[in-house]
Amino acid sequence: MPTINPDLAGVLDVAFESLREGLKNHQPRLITQEVGIINSVSMGTATVSGLPGARFEELLEFPGGVPGFVFNIDPEELGVVFLGDSSRLKAGMEVQRTGRVMDVPVGDGLLGRVVDAAARPLDDGGPLVFRERWPVERPAPPIMHRAPVTVPLQTGIKVIDALIPVGRGQRELILGDRQTGKTAVALDAMLNQAGQNVLCVYCAIGQRGDSVARVISILKQHEAMSHSVVVVAEGDAPPGLKYVAPYAATSIAEYFMARGRDVLIVYDDLSQHARAYRELSLLLHRPPGREAFPGDIFYIHARLLERSTHLRSEFGGGSLTALPIVETEAQNISAYIPTNLISITDGQLYLSPSLFQMGNLPAVDVGKSVSRVGGKAQLPAFRAVAGDLKLAYSQFEELELFSRFGTRLDDATRRTLAHGRRIRECLRQAESDPFSVPEQITVLLALALGLFDDIPLEQVKPAEQALREAALLMPAPVREHLLRSFPQDEQNAIRSLAEAALRPFRKENNDRNARQLETQNS
Repeated sequence: MPTINPDLAGVLDVAFESLREGLKNHQPRLITQEVGIINSVSMGTATVSGLPGARFEELLEFPGGVPGFVFNIDPEELGVVFLGDSSRLKAGMEVQRTGRVMDVPVGDGLLGRVVDAAARPLDDGGPLVFRERWPVERPAPPIMHRAPVTVPLQTGIKVIDALIPVGRGQRELILGDRQTGKTAVALDAMLNQAGQNVLCVYCAIGQRGDSVARVISILKQHEAMSHSVVVVAEGDAPPGLKYVAPYAATSIAEYFMARGRDVLIVYDDLSQHARAYRELSLLLHRPPGREAFPGDIFYIHARLLERSTHLRSEFGGGSLTALPIVETEAQNISAYIPTNLISITDGQLYLSPSLFQMGNLPAVDVGKSVSRVGGKAQLPAFRAVAGDLKLAYSQFEELELFSRFGTRLDDATRRTLAHGRRIRECLRQAESDPFSVPEQITVLLALALGLFDDIPLEQVKPAEQALREAALLMPAPVREHLLRSFPQDEQNAIRSLAEAALRPFRKENNDRNARQLETQNS
């Protein structure tokens, strides 16, 4: 019979003694678990019974790992909204509570990624790397935590930065009919944040897959994905995902704001979000109101957009600027959802179909657009050069309409019309071509001083390009100083630079060159 190693025997004795002590001290506990039963399943929703402890917006787990969250709490049953494919679920199946509300991963690991409303990766970047999860529904910062909007958010779009400025922490609505360039305006604002220490979150709600792919392609082409997060709920996604998407995107953005970063978030668009909420509410038998929307349709957008603000320095000093997009029908900005959002936000950019058809892009209607907050945050240089520009442009639009009746015009009116046409031509801007602050100041100062008035209308765009090239040669100290103040000596220096750049395009120079060419040919 083999002998046992005394050292091994001692170790075994200690181990068995520990097990005996553990069993003696173990007190078995009874763990209760609530299990519900599916009563009915419809398109993206279900009714569930048997979960008396479930909370509002608590996540539930259905067979096959399909997630859903509590949307209605009735005395006898729960109304549940699915966040995945529910086609295989049937009445009688079991449902389990998870004990946590709907949340999403947050952190720097989401930068450069494309995710869905549940923050599941949609790109080929592999699993997400994160350390925290934040609820999709979070209370807005208290009033005493907020600071005034004092820093501008440069969009790179001349007509916006000069006439309808936006500040960091502001909520500026973009509205207009279909195919008027609403997404293009928001996308240009995102592209212009490169190098300005502003992160971007783009939330696509109910958009076609090819439209979302185009946005992502433009962001990658201009190397803007490195400072952006894209949250997608496509048009064929379950209505629950389309409803949750903007709240999830806001939580992702709030994480950065809480750490002192400036963030720009684009909701494209909240018309689709309102329709998804209406669909869910009707399926779960909530009482309909105006246009079949439930009575709290204003509240769901108000509590979303109230989360955008500028925090005081003792609370991080970060900001969250919102550019919600809403679609109008037949230019009716007094419809239900547009008027709700106009009353919630701090201003609106209205894109006119008539301007779009005329080729005046971006098709921002200056008369119907307003910024109630951003003017206080506008750079002093913009205030100096664009102060009278909006008034001059509005007068031009009225005179142009009047002149179409064929009336005889005096010289002063003709000069006003000629000046206005050059303002309109200079405010035109190609897509994905943002202007830097020195470029905008140089062009707008030349406009305000009437330096374009002697240039033929067809030569305005080449002359503007020459001004942009001249602005790039501006000394670095002057370019930096434009971000703080705009003294008279700098105005004179930029005026001299603009006059030199525009001199080859003036009419007298063109006429002189034409006469010299005729003389040479003869």
